[in-house]
Amino acid sequence: MVIHESHSEEDTQRIARDLVASFDAGVPATVLLYGELGAGKTAFVRGLVEGAGGSPDDVSSPTFVLAQEYVGRRTVHHVDLYRLNVAEAAAFEPQLLELAASNVIVAVEWADRLPEAPSGAIRVRIDDCGSDDRTVTITG
Repeated sequence: MVIHESHSEEDTQRIARDLVASFDAGVPATVLLYGELGAGKTAFVRGLVEGAGGSPDDVSSPTFVLAQEYVGRRTVHHVDLYRLNVAEAAAFEPQLLELAASNVIVAVEWADRLPEAPSGAIRVRIDDCGSDDRTVTITG
């Protein structure tokens, strides 16, 4: 477990960029994001996309479309389970696993709705500490 302190959205994005740099090339990565509404999960995904060679400015929360794809050196699939209940998330799980292909990053917001974490997934918990301060805990 690694704990980071973030004092701005830019800090949160940097933490995510650094995480991408630690990934093995050609190996898929699943990043499960946990945190309350407004904690910074989408900001973290912006950093993942930037670290993967895409444009962070293109990233928005896919709450209503469920998933978005961002192409760079590595493709990032950004999934948001906010609108789904646990049963709906369980039904979506096979599609989620299909997204994880070679050299792809799958980032899942509201991962607590999944019945279980995919094997080998990296867990990122973002806690709002007030103002722009966040604690980002990375496990896995």
